[in-house]
Amino acid sequence: MITTLRKTGSAAGGAARALVAAFIVSLAVAAAPAALAQANSIESVSSVQQGNTTYLRIALKNALTSAPAGFSVANPPRIAFDFLDTDNRAGQGSVEFPQGDVRSVAIVQAGNRSRVVLNLKRPLSYNASVDGSTLVVALDPLATAAGAPASSAYSFAKADGRSGHALRDIDFRRGKDGEGRVVVDLSDPGVGVDVRQQGQTIVVDFIGTRLPDNLRRRLDVADFGTPVKAVRASQQGDSARLVIEPQGQWEHNAYQSDTQFVVEVKPLREDPNRLVAGTQPGYRGERLSLNFQNVDIRALLQVIADFTNLNIVTSDSVSGSLTLRLKDVPWDQALDIILQSKGLDKRKNGNVIVVAPRDEIAAKEKLELESRSQISDIEPVRTETFQLNYQKADALQRLLSNEKQRVLSKRGSVVIDERTNKVFVQDTVSRLEEVRRIIAQIDVPVRQVLIEARIVEADDRFTRNLGVRFGLNKVPAGTSGGTAVSGNLQGTHDLALLPGSASTGSAGSRPGSTALSNTNFVNLPADNIGGVNPATFSLSLFNSTLTQFLNLEISALEADQRGKVVSSPRVLTADQGKAIIEQGTELPYQQATSSGATAIQFRKANLKLEVTPQITPEGNVILDVQVNRDAVGQLTPAGFAIDTRRVQTQVLVENGGTVVIGGIYEQFERDQVNKVPLLGDIPILGNAFKNNSRINNRTELLVFLTPRVVTDTAMAR
Repeated sequence: MITTLRKTGSAAGGAARALVAAFIVSLAVAAAPAALAQANSIESVSSVQQGNTTYLRIALKNALTSAPAGFSVANPPRIAFDFLDTDNRAGQGSVEFPQGDVRSVAIVQAGNRSRVVLNLKRPLSYNASVDGSTLVVALDPLATAAGAPASSAYSFAKADGRSGHALRDIDFRRGKDGEGRVVVDLSDPGVGVDVRQQGQTIVVDFIGTRLPDNLRRRLDVADFGTPVKAVRASQQGDSARLVIEPQGQWEHNAYQSDTQFVVEVKPLREDPNRLVAGTQPGYRGERLSLNFQNVDIRALLQVIADFTNLNIVTSDSVSGSLTLRLKDVPWDQALDIILQSKGLDKRKNGNVIVVAPRDEIAAKEKLELESRSQISDIEPVRTETFQLNYQKADALQRLLSNEKQRVLSKRGSVVIDERTNKVFVQDTVSRLEEVRRIIAQIDVPVRQVLIEARIVEADDRFTRNLGVRFGLNKVPAGTSGGTAVSGNLQGTHDLALLPGSASTGSAGSRPGSTALSNTNFVNLPADNIGGVNPATFSLSLFNSTLTQFLNLEISALEADQRGKVVSSPRVLTADQGKAIIEQGTELPYQQATSSGATAIQFRKANLKLEVTPQITPEGNVILDVQVNRDAVGQLTPAGFAIDTRRVQTQVLVENGGTVVIGGIYEQFERDQVNKVPLLGDIPILGNAFKNNSRINNRTELLVFLTPRVVTDTAMAR
């Protein structure tokens, strides 16, 4: 039998060195000059294992007033603490720990600042406390029990509860190895940060932080040649949200230095030595090489346990031998290969791994589930009262009692009091805790949207009418002659002549006057426009004996009209709440009834805005909108007609932006000529035998929409 065991370098080690180098760079940028005196120093670092908890003690020269700022990274698992005005006097930059969950501790100093990096064997939660001049860090396994909330991959400083936090700038940079770095400039180090991965995106929430309007945008960074293709920043309630959209295969780290927060996304390159294609399974253990022939499976598991310092418990039913040769394979992948080849499976609890046949583990878990179900049936129930602030009690009752997805157990019940808007839930303790989490998510104030519509109606109307009257008249002989030229603005064309004189006036103005009838054989005067009569100019020619008269009257009128009507309805409504605002006139009309009589009914001629907004996670607004602009039209025998203008659409608009959702442009042109056949076609002289009418009307209707998300500050005003 040939036995070979060899521990090799890993990509995780290179990632560790790269992360430490990034720490050094971030510290060197923010550190003060090294010449400043240090107020404290790190003397020693020690580790103690007590049960499942690892206690790390960092001893300093002087006492600490408070725990330093720290954060953790899950991939690779690390925890870092920043000590201000502190140098390293531990005598070494790295401390190895062969046992426990802490692999090593690295101390990096830059200027007047020191960073302590804890390299862990697995992701752990931590709690830092100060004991005199010693910082005690308690490391516990992450909660993985069924029903427990998923732990965040990162743990940064919690929000300090103060207001006034804001983001100053968001920048993107490309690293020398092709990684993408999203650099966020914070207003102060006390901003609470929550980093998590949702699907194929990285979501960063800055708790209680305001995002300025100029930073609410989408950055397209695909041209930088990094795994990041876009970065979106938006305001989510009282928190600022950053969504990073990577592509391909990638891994990410996040760290903070003072007011600078950095998310680094690195490309993952395929390892040709991997036995499984792709990197999604995520074998991250240290690499080893195994070469065994006909070795007992229990002895092989003991070798892996000695290599990883893990506690492995093997069932009595595990037996058999195995021959294998593995070279430079992560130990967790090697363990999976060994278990799969023998039909075995494993369950991990803390730092203990239980190995047994699959059927045995499945049967044991089934018994545990049945036992839990039986316990839940006899577990005592409690009644708890929940006071709702924003949500309706009946809506919450329907949600909790939904038969398709019940939140309560089969023994649970919910009762509401609509008067006080309280909910009374009776169920087990675990179910009540689930109800409490649901209420905390849905009982929140609904954001509101102010929608303003502008309906602009503009018209430009031009009308011109030209006409003529032309006639010939004869009177008895013996009347003295002369010439009279007359004109008026009312179009009067009667002509009266007195013996021995020529004058204008009406017949019968003086005794002995003679009335002359104006016989027109061409009667094509200009029409009035809008009730205004055209202006006229008359000319009469007669002979010396006043027996023959030639009358010519020219009439003309031109109208030029320009107007604009602006209607601006606006309404405030909650997110996804329908709002209607209208103003106008109701017109009565008669309608026949079934008995044969008539009844008075009313029709609306209104200005109406009906809208339902929806605020997107990015801060934009989706509008389902209907705008009506009706007006009273012309009078018909059946009553007044209604001129309708209506637009209905769905549109996506950015917060505070303006969009044109509809427009109607009309142009009406008409040239009309009435003339005497043949005579009206004579050049120049033909104008005396025709009239002209020209109409050129242009109207335009535009509808603008501007939604604005109302913030809490604006509502308080």
